[in-house]
Amino acid sequence: MKYRMDASPSDDDITAIRQGLKQSNAPFLAGLPEGTLAGYAYNDNDERIGGIVANTWGQWLLIKYLWVDDAFRHRHVGSHLLDNLEEYAKDIGCKMAFVDTFSFQARPFYEKHGYQCQMTLTDYPVDHALHFMTKVLNEA
Repeated sequence: MKYRMDASPSDDDITAIRQGLKQSNAPFLAGLPEGTLAGYAYNDNDERIGGIVANTWGQWLLIKYLWVDDAFRHRHVGSHLLDNLEEYAKDIGCKMAFVDTFSFQARPFYEKHGYQCQMTLTDYPVDHALHFMTKVLNEA
């Protein structure tokens, strides 16, 4: 047996490992519905001033990115994007939502919207913290 570390793996190397893991997990996770969702906010000139991107997997909404242009912060743009995304996710069967956020980002924003911190990694990646937060969207 041989082992080798690679500081710059190719896309093919990463894909091969991911495919191997997916095959191993298939008996447990195959057939779960999954998808990608996005929502956008525009100003009066039809310029994009915010957006949200998420994945769905099984009964979970997995929020990846939420961005609002600095000039439009504190105008509830982020709240509207999040609310719209959660409503859509509920309509397609999601019961739970998950997001991670850095200590310098949006923990209070998500708490205001009903998210609860489940775990925090301190000193991540060096001087900050990473919060893992969840919210119940639909009771079972």
